[in-house]
Amino acid sequence: MAKGNGVKGIKRVALLMGGWSAEREVSLVSGRDCATALEQAGYAVDRIDVGRDLSALLDALTPPPDVVFNALHGKGGEDGVIQGILEVLQIPYTHSGVKASALAMDKEIAKRVLATVGVPTPHGIVVDRDDVLAGHPIDPPYVVKPVDEGSSVGIRIVMPGDNAPGIDKDSWVFGDRALVESYVAGRELTVAVMGDRPLAVTEIMPNEGFYDYTAKYTDGKAVHQVPADVPPAVYDECLRLAVLAHETLGCAGVSRADFRYDDSRPGLDGLYMLEVNTQPGMTPLSLVPEQAAHLGISFPDLCAWMVENAACHA
Repeated sequence: MAKGNGVKGIKRVALLMGGWSAEREVSLVSGRDCATALEQAGYAVDRIDVGRDLSALLDALTPPPDVVFNALHGKGGEDGVIQGILEVLQIPYTHSGVKASALAMDKEIAKRVLATVGVPTPHGIVVDRDDVLAGHPIDPPYVVKPVDEGSSVGIRIVMPGDNAPGIDKDSWVFGDRALVESYVAGRELTVAVMGDRPLAVTEIMPNEGFYDYTAKYTDGKAVHQVPADVPPAVYDECLRLAVLAHETLGCAGVSRADFRYDDSRPGLDGLYMLEVNTQPGMTPLSLVPEQAAHLGISFPDLCAWMVENAACHA
């Protein structure tokens, strides 16, 4: 891409970062690195640290940029809220639109939608927080997670023999509901989708415990193997399911689907999709840039592709 001139002549990009969710710090890192990459690709970038002050955001977007690059994560940035504002302003933006963002962020609804097209997900129920505090809502092992958070924020794993509730009353700040899913033993896999194209399958191997928030964003806490060393049928099915989920939820731009794979079970029986991320991380440790690089797509080119494919979706 020629310096200072995108395919569609786009020159000015407003990059939204920060926000007020539990993933604010990750968003700031994603935003910083994406802004640098876009400048390397020839764009003029305005970095905007987004807060709850809507008038301040509107001022920052005046005059309107050619495109908004959405580097926000979590509530407010990944759930359709900021997307709705940009639709009203009619400013093209990266990633998914209002409906897809809201669907994917609500894990309960996303599971129901994906089940209609045969995407396997772990058995799960949504329960009141007090039900989790009172005892085991399902037989362990199981996973307790917020219904609408990302980056493994708030996740607890309850194993057989654990007597304590699956959540701590004082530290649970994720609302009155929780999603409780059967725990799938085995391996952590993930697939990025770029437009209508799956990039690769990565296996994530935490050095200890599970792939939690700390492991995702701390160097040396996990090993990423791309391409994943899994049977060809499993590899191909991960690619297929990731695209199917992307299209079924109505995602746009880049998304990432996360899986668990129990390789002790035959064939594809042990493969389950955990969730679809419509705003996957774009930090130096993130999986999407890593898969793109595996296919020869540089980080600046990846970010530029996202800008050139930005749109309004209403």
